[in-house]
Amino acid sequence: MARLLPESGLYLVTPPSLTAARAPLDAIQSALRGGAVMLQYRAKSPVSAELGARLRELCRQAGLPFIVNDDPRLAREMRADGVHLGRNDPSPLAARALLGNGKIIGASCYNDFRAAEAAVRAGADYVAFGSFFHSRTKPHALRATMGLLQHARALLTVPIVAIGGITPENGKELIAAGADMLAVSHGVFGQPDPEAAARRYAALFV
Repeated sequence: MARLLPESGLYLVTPPSLTAARAPLDAIQSALRGGAVMLQYRAKSPVSAELGARLRELCRQAGLPFIVNDDPRLAREMRADGVHLGRNDPSPLAARALLGNGKIIGASCYNDFRAAEAAVRAGADYVAFGSFFHSRTKPHALRATMGLLQHARALLTVPIVAIGGITPENGKELIAAGADMLAVSHGVFGQPDPEAAARRYAALFV
């Protein structure tokens, strides 16, 4: 059964160094308890089918969508609820043809509103902009502006995700400017208590 795309909330992104070890999985389970609404498995290399299956099960237990980064075929193999696409990945149209209508498709649009419009026309269910602040996960990422968020909120009908260096403090600005979801990795998984960290972000949407 496909999971519905959340309308708003904390969108967790797994850290690049994630392994199938018990401690990292415990950290993710704790963060999900903290109030996340969606989880993205981001693994540049190597991808672990075992880890993906365990993350999918954690999401099933929590009743939230499990998204795979970059690769629609991998998303299908892992029986994920959807895929998140970057600039060099297959188009939303190609991903939809592979995954079907019941899956969630998101697209990174960086600081480019026209890319977001094109992604939505091609069938993306949500778009992501960023980096809005300096990101420890992607320190050289393109920067997006609050004005871009405001412009997108006025013209797009799909949920908008903000990403990049987001804290519970600056996250308020992004939501006020039009972000529906905040995508966070280090801000939760780089903290001593991931559940408490996730709760601080989740509280921004109450």
